Amino acid sequence: MITLTGNSLTIKEVERVLYGYEEICLDEASLEKVDASRQVVEKIVAEEQLVYGITTGFGKFSDVLVRSEYVEELQLNLIHSHACGVGEKFPEMVSRAMLLLRANTLLKGFSGVRRELIQMLVSLLNARIHPVIPQQGSLGASGDLIPLAHLALALLGEGEVAYRGKICPAIEALNAEGLKPITLQAKEGLALINGTQAMTAMGVLAYLEAERLAYQAEFIASISIEGLQGITDAFDEEVQLARGYQEQVEVARRIRKILEDSQLTTHAGELRVQDAYSLRCIPQVFGASWQALAYVRDKLETEINAATDNPLVFDESGKIISGGNFHGQPIALAMDLLKIAMAELANISERRIEQLINPSLNDLPAFLSPQPGLQSGAMILQYCAASLVSENKTLAHPASVDSIPSSANQEDHVSMGTIASRHAYQIIQNTRQVLAIELICALQAVDFRGVDKMAPITRGIYNEARKITPSIVKDRIFSYDIEKVNNWMTGKGFNIKLD
Repeated sequence: MITLTGNSLTIKEVERVLYGYEEICLDEASLEKVDASRQVVEKIVAEEQLVYGITTGFGKFSDVLVRSEYVEELQLNLIHSHACGVGEKFPEMVSRAMLLLRANTLLKGFSGVRRELIQMLVSLLNARIHPVIPQQGSLGASGDLIPLAHLALALLGEGEVAYRGKICPAIEALNAEGLKPITLQAKEGLALINGTQAMTAMGVLAYLEAERLAYQAEFIASISIEGLQGITDAFDEEVQLARGYQEQVEVARRIRKILEDSQLTTHAGELRVQDAYSLRCIPQVFGASWQALAYVRDKLETEINAATDNPLVFDESGKIISGGNFHGQPIALAMDLLKIAMAELANISERRIEQLINPSLNDLPAFLSPQPGLQSGAMILQYCAASLVSENKTLAHPASVDSIPSSANQEDHVSMGTIASRHAYQIIQNTRQVLAIELICALQAVDFRGVDKMAPITRGIYNEARKITPSIVKDRIFSYDIEKVNNWMTGKGFNIKLD
């Protein structure tokens, strides 16, 4: 059981909720702060003060007064009008994360909602009722208005949800769990949709997969080094310390550990003086990606505990202030950086694939074919990897450099952060496919070199991988191999970490 406070949620706890389905409860002291901020809102409504989003319209309609008898209708209209997303649906784990993160930010007590609204979010989460949310439509400022409006529909018993393995009307799932739909009161519709929880939820999911993939890339690259009889001098600790980046030092340390006692690696001058950059510069390239991952993690852990609503309610001073905490620029920049960092793992992986299959670059059979000429071997695997890498380059174009004004120029600069997080996730999927192809090629290369000469750690990976993708003795439909290896990397099978 994880207790939400609004201030202390970690990436690891999010991971436990997403994949371990750990249940959530709410901190009572935080709920009391929620109650206090709600009293401020109710006072504003009773006195018909002019306050944005509570007694006024939204966006360009911020100067239009809405009388107290219409506040519930105002909030309902807001959700209905903003639920206009299109395209593919977010992965169910993203929807789950959005419920968690929205509950956590509302629990901070700056949003002026009733505690019942937050409890409803948690009830959906614990009951595994996940709103169906289209991916496209958010500008990433004024919050993720459109995706969060689709999330809010589920609390009202509207829209669709994923529940017990199927898509069904939200009201059916609520009835099955004995939950009563919420009737929104003053400010609550706005509080539900003004925030960065779509881009952040997508970002957390992308980060978790990226971190795991970065570790896997080190093991796969190590097998490629063995398949190419790579020179290990470049991984010497003195080389790394001379530059000073700790992440680079750690990558080289892990590679040395992975390749310990290998009889397939060489030293400078034994077979050649230097390796190509795609082998020699693994610590520098991977280390830079790890630096980016550390930055991304820091921003995500700040954002999952941030107050991103507007206006914010400060119960101690009685102030309600319209600001811009909904603007997704910090996450947009972090996601664009994540895109580049993960695309680089694919870029350098594809170059190692070329090193493995090109007969001009090694002494292995051409294209790792068992019968060069009659059998094409891994020739077209490199084509596929090259295509994925090229697609990544397009996706890696920063979304955050774009902005299109909205709401009649009231909202004249936006982050496009949700686009950045979606593209980051796509790049990670592509990168895993490229690394799966590298692994297939590297395994074939060590077959020719002598599996018995592999390092103990890489030999263990080889033994497990060969249960999934057998040696290439004849051309076959390699699409199936790529898919199986990708699934293995995505699941729990390939989950090795060094001390």
